[in-house]
Amino acid sequence: MLEVPHPLVPADLAERAAEQGGRVLRRRRAVRALVLFVLCVAVVAFAVWVIVVQPWQVPPAATTPPLDGAWGRIPADLSWT
Repeated sequence: MLEVPHPLVPADLAERAAEQGGRVLRRRRAVRALVLFVLCVAVVAFAVWVIVVQPWQVPPAATTPPLDGAWGRIPADLSWT
């Protein structure tokens, strides 16, 4: 196995590998920066939503009985005393 001649290697193999490695690192750095930016925007949007909506407060009742009119008074003929 060791007695076979070594295959020919292109002369610019190291340069091409270094260039490709540089591209990969730049791409990873750009993706990491984009993810960090999107995460920051999401945190700011969530903070603004929390400040505006205040989800921890109980929402007001959707329907309330009327306080005036026929249902708001006890008729005079129904005396509870």
